[in-house]
Amino acid sequence: QVQLVESGGGLVQPGGSLRLSCVASGIIFSRYTLRWYRQAPGNERELVAGIGSGGSPNYPDSVKGRFTISRDNTKNTVYLQMNNLKPEDTAVYYCNIRTVVGNMWGQGTQVTVSS
Repeated sequence: QVQLVESGGGLVQPGGSLRLSCVASGIIFSRYTLRWYRQAPGNERELVAGIGSGGSPNYPDSVKGRFTISRDNTKNTVYLQMNNLKPEDTAVYYCNIRTVVGNMWGQGTQVTVSS
C-alpha cells in the first residue's frame, strides 16, 4: 500500500524559509515522478514543483527562483526547500505520486506565512 507522509510545515515570517519533507513507502520510489501541490482555503489545489525520476525539476512561475525540489532515493524522500516565503504561499502542502491506480496523496502539512 502506497503511503506518503509530509512534515516540516509551520508558521514563518515573510521572507523566511522552510523545508518540507515527504517520505514514501509501498512503491519503488526511484521510478516515479514526485510532485508537491498546495491548496489555500477557497482555492483549487495547484502544482508548485515536480521532479522526474532522472532528477529534472520543474516549477510554475509563481515559485520559480524561490522553491527548490529535490529527492533522495536512498531515503524514499522528496524535499521542498522554500525560501523568501510570502503570505500568498500560505496553504496546505501535499506530496503527490501518480500510480497506475491513480493519484496518491499525503495528509498534507500546513504552511503559514505571517508576521
